[in-house]
Amino acid sequence: MNRITPLLGAHPYIRLFRGKIFVIKVSGSILADDRARASLAEDVALLHHVGIQVVLVHGGGPQLDALCATLGVKREVVAGRRVTDARTQELARMVFRGELNTELVSALAAQGVKAVGLSGGDGASILAHRRPPRTVRDPSTGTEQLVDFGFVGDIDAVDPTLPRLLLGADMVPVFCSLAAMPDGTLLNVNADTIAAQLAVALGAEKLIVCTSVPGLLEDKDDPRRLVSYGDLGTVEELIRQGVVSGGMLPKLAAVGDALRGGVPRVHLIDGTRQHSLLLEVFTNEGCGTMLVLRRDDA
Repeated sequence: MNRITPLLGAHPYIRLFRGKIFVIKVSGSILADDRARASLAEDVALLHHVGIQVVLVHGGGPQLDALCATLGVKREVVAGRRVTDARTQELARMVFRGELNTELVSALAAQGVKAVGLSGGDGASILAHRRPPRTVRDPSTGTEQLVDFGFVGDIDAVDPTLPRLLLGADMVPVFCSLAAMPDGTLLNVNADTIAAQLAVALGAEKLIVCTSVPGLLEDKDDPRRLVSYGDLGTVEELIRQGVVSGGMLPKLAAVGDALRGGVPRVHLIDGTRQHSLLLEVFTNEGCGTMLVLRRDDA
């Protein structure tokens, strides 16, 4: 009976979420780990096969950094966001849409899932404009500087037609972190931002952000200080205290956009932990951080 108990525990969640849309953002650090990528694909396959409609969005920062270093292309990041010149954008297309997107689609195929690799340019699904030069303040240091982000995009519109068609055909859309200008020029867009905007446009039940940390921490150096449940007030307080900084800032900005856009729940989990996705979705305890707009509304 003990072997059956976990299945019985998952049953209420399967009934609750069957037919609902989950948008899952996967960090590049997970895709860099063969074991973590395979485990993630196995979890996504299970969600898919029990009737949950899954849309994946992936980053690829570590892989792009590695290729830039190999080719001697300078990396520049301001307040957690990458500056993308023409050469870096060329490499981003190679890494994001070519290597990583294909590897993730292949990992899903190995689990019996029909997946389709996409960029925001496919079906004009995600349209953006080049971010104009702007003054950026680094919250961790308080310093300001004028930054030209180059081929970095800010999203103007998300058309959910193509991902809905694929979901309706029992397929899993897999988006890389590239959006398109109306003339077809591809722009580098933060993967968390794309995931959040897709979740809003699709009316997703959940946005799940798979990172390489346990979730939102009260002390970034102590993984035991996990915030298992919170709201945007919790996030704002941790930022004010300086606990959250750097690359987590755009991630949490995207989380806020998703919640304010109508996504009921956002989860931050450690995607390098085996089957963390299933633990978060199908158990009461979960394994990461669940965030809502306000606790009173949860």
